[in-house]
Amino acid sequence: MDLDLRKIRYFTAVAELLHFGRAAELLHIAQPVLSRQIRALEKDLGADLFVRDSHGVTLTDAGRQLLDDAHQLLATADGTRRRVLQAARGRRRLVVGFRAGVVVTPALRAFTAAHPDVEAGARRVEWDDQEQLVLDGTVDIAYVRRPVREDGLELRPLYSETRVAMLPAEHRLAGKPEIMLADLDGERWLRYNDPLPGDLPLRTIEEKFERVAAGSGITLVPHSVAEQYSRPDIAYVSVSDADPDRVLLAWAAGRRSALIAAFAEAAAGVAVPD
Repeated sequence: MDLDLRKIRYFTAVAELLHFGRAAELLHIAQPVLSRQIRALEKDLGADLFVRDSHGVTLTDAGRQLLDDAHQLLATADGTRRRVLQAARGRRRLVVGFRAGVVVTPALRAFTAAHPDVEAGARRVEWDDQEQLVLDGTVDIAYVRRPVREDGLELRPLYSETRVAMLPAEHRLAGKPEIMLADLDGERWLRYNDPLPGDLPLRTIEEKFERVAAGSGITLVPHSVAEQYSRPDIAYVSVSDADPDRVLLAWAAGRRSALIAAFAEAAAGVAVPD
């Protein structure tokens, strides 16, 4: 039995909204049609995906498992479609994703010198979309930072770098040559996926700058970020016992691409030493 991607898209909409009516509006189809498609998918899979009762709609264990897998499945399908269209247009192209602080230029230069017929470019990725943009084909290969959701990805460790504390310029520890994590006990920490109560989630390094400069908290960043981003209202201090930041290359698992392999080799050849 082959999975129908259209039904998977319908399922995902219902699973995320937990409401057939709103999902039907989002998908621009009639609710009875959506209900029939979900029933058909459940029949295809041989499992109930939703519990439907007077209290509303909830996911079954099988539904939760399918939702976990559906995002990767749909992203992979989107990536395949995008690459096929590019091939049909006769374009040889490589898009490299990178996180803040990562310098892509040396690897791109080495790659394009060996492949002058390939259009190569770079695109910034963030912590919350670094995996998705690889899986859906928006970027072909990316420099990612841990933590990384590994499902569907091939990962190659590239290098590690020290991390430093990002502090307000007037902070009590600003100007110190080096500190330890214990020196930061009692501070309010800013983390991408763990916002302070009442705060909006952080998404970019620029948002961290604004929060730190305003005195909302402190954070650790890779040394390369400190080198590339300088502000008079921000101070960076080395933290001797902080875990290093890990940079890896990521591409879609199972994808056989000579261009991806060639770029990975070029990136490894110019990687920053540990």
